[in-house]
Amino acid sequence: MQSKTSDMCEGPLVSKIILYTIPIILTGVLQLLFNAADLVVVGRCCGDISVGAVGATGALINLMVNLFIGLSVGAGVTVAHGIGSGRAEDVRRTVHTAIPAAFISGAFLTVIGVLFSGTFLKMMDTPANVLPLSAAYMKIYFCGTIPSMLYNFGSAILRAAGDTKSPLYFLTIAGVLNVILNLFFVIALKMEVAGVALATSLSQALSAALIVRALMKREDACKLELKKMKIYGRQLKRIIQIGFPAGLQSSIFAISNVIIQSSINEFGNTLGHVVLSGNSAAQNIEGFVYTSMNSYSQTSLNFTGQNYGAGKLDRIKKIMWICLIAVFCTGMTLGLTALFFGRPLLSIYLTDSEEAIKYGMIRMTYIMIPYFLCGLMDVTTGLIRGLGRSVLPMLITVIGVVGIRLGWIFGVFRIPKYHSLQSLYFSYTISWLATFLVELGVFLFIMRNLKKEHQE
Repeated sequence: MQSKTSDMCEGPLVSKIILYTIPIILTGVLQLLFNAADLVVVGRCCGDISVGAVGATGALINLMVNLFIGLSVGAGVTVAHGIGSGRAEDVRRTVHTAIPAAFISGAFLTVIGVLFSGTFLKMMDTPANVLPLSAAYMKIYFCGTIPSMLYNFGSAILRAAGDTKSPLYFLTIAGVLNVILNLFFVIALKMEVAGVALATSLSQALSAALIVRALMKREDACKLELKKMKIYGRQLKRIIQIGFPAGLQSSIFAISNVIIQSSINEFGNTLGHVVLSGNSAAQNIEGFVYTSMNSYSQTSLNFTGQNYGAGKLDRIKKIMWICLIAVFCTGMTLGLTALFFGRPLLSIYLTDSEEAIKYGMIRMTYIMIPYFLCGLMDVTTGLIRGLGRSVLPMLITVIGVVGIRLGWIFGVFRIPKYHSLQSLYFSYTISWLATFLVELGVFLFIMRNLKKEHQE
């Protein structure tokens, strides 16, 4: 193993965690900037109905894709454990299992997405005036899910090995291509929403090619050799054991968001598409805060994974406090800043509707202030998964997030007095807080038992 793959287990933690996380934050922010460019181009060239059409697909896409992205988490944790414990052959087999698994996952998603996008959107009560555009966007988007899966699995492997810069560089190159193709397809060829989706799919193909090439050029146990690609049963089982609950958690989590989106669609049907447009633009802005916070979840997962593999439990407790404090500061600072500049930020997306901006501000007011709670929740999820326990955070999330939100939507929200967008958005805060507190208690309980086992 090269020394750079094991430095999570040695030396000062604060500086290492910050330096490791910054490229992940920049990668996520860049990805969102390029996604925002999609909405900005659509909004300025096609109008706020097209913005609503693209935004209406987000929760459904996440629901379908997150299950398989969870498998990439399993691959990353398995690689991190192998590196931390010095089991080079396990790492090699995991890498050569993960890449074909990514291809198979992407192919499955392509078939399901292309065949059933329209049906799923109708089940969500997507307004009739945006449904055809949303369906066209999703079908083209899902044609790019094979390269998307290859990029996610490859990035997880590189980050588990300590390399967070390469995914940043590759995403930058692919993102620039995405913006150029957006302008060409939408402005020059007048393809509107379909052009944005096609640009996204083509740029994902480039990022996948770059990530595979980077793995092939490595000189350590993470080196990918195409001729040696094979599904190794033991490694696949481990990837699924960790990754499937993680993916299922994300998908079930997304179910609650789909139901919330469906509830928002109700207001769109009665109050007009401005509700969907304002909500979509606000969600895009929120994404910048979320991805910055979620980067610490990836950091906590990989640092915990390597140190758990190396048997260094005392460092894991320090990792917890550093990541929790960092994500709190990040969430509070970025959340309040986004809210303060909310109106001018929304006006970047929404150029033809003051009413849509008003609805966007309603969402931002109820989400941005307590948003740090979501970051705390994600960090504790990463800590528990890093210890190789993936079923527990899934169960806690199902009960704490999905259960509370569904209970709220089908209970409190249905009371006429509380049947409002404000009430709907408040369900996020309650679910974040409850889930974080339970996950933190579970993590500390697991750590206490691990220390007792090591002492014995």
